[in-house]
Amino acid sequence: MIECVPNFSEGRDAGVVKSIVDAIGSAPGVLVLGWEMDRDHNRSVATFAGSPEAVVEGAIRGVGRAAELIDIRSHEGVHPRVGAADVIPFVPLTDGTIEQCIEAARAAGQEIWNRFRVPVYFYEAAAKIEGRKRLERVRRPGFDGLPPDVGDIAAHSAAGAAVVGARRFLIAFNINLATRDVTIARAIARKIRESSGGFPSVKAIGLPLASRDCAQVSINFVRFAKTSFNDVWAAVVAEAAQLGTSVASSQLIGFVPRRAYEQAPAFFERAENFNESRVLETRIAELLT
Repeated sequence: MIECVPNFSEGRDAGVVKSIVDAIGSAPGVLVLGWEMDRDHNRSVATFAGSPEAVVEGAIRGVGRAAELIDIRSHEGVHPRVGAADVIPFVPLTDGTIEQCIEAARAAGQEIWNRFRVPVYFYEAAAKIEGRKRLERVRRPGFDGLPPDVGDIAAHSAAGAAVVGARRFLIAFNINLATRDVTIARAIARKIRESSGGFPSVKAIGLPLASRDCAQVSINFVRFAKTSFNDVWAAVVAEAAQLGTSVASSQLIGFVPRRAYEQAPAFFERAENFNESRVLETRIAELLT
């Protein structure tokens, strides 16, 4: 079993997101674990699992529906993006392997171009170009100046491009501050992310959230076994205090593997949207019984 966690550039129209999720779920053998949307990011995340063949077809169908319904030219949102179906990562579960996910990513990328003429850039373990392993490098304006990995145009006029990859489990966690000053969120993000000398395997950016009238530190734990969740939380709290504010709330995006939850249960239970169904293995068992 593997999973796919595509991010789509729509977080305000639930009908559009539901249509995309329905397209994913129409692929035989796909188990849709859940989906959620964020108005300020103007972004949605779906999670589904199954055999590699089923998950590849589900991903392709989701990308196709997104290309039909989302015009990236009129998109507004605080989160970086390059396409309607912006990022499509394949992740090994149970006895799945990263090699299977690389193969799935490559197969999906080729078929996305064949069916919808949306060009594809491969990242992380599926990258064909060393400089494309890091997602943020693929998202640079104009990409990296090189042709896409699949396709003969840099971006589709309306649907943009799809960034397709294979990676280990990533945990997305947002911390909202008791301030609207986004410069504080950005300073905290610089303090904790690995690329600025912070915690290993942590990526972070600071964003404004108009709907909550606050600033947010958006965090990705890309190798959670190498990082202490509690140490990251403590660093955010301490830095916020030093800059004259505090933590107001937090949210978990998607699901968390049981082994990560057991590593720091109090960290995840702080999230305002956490419940037992957010533990990946629990959610799969719920849907299969």
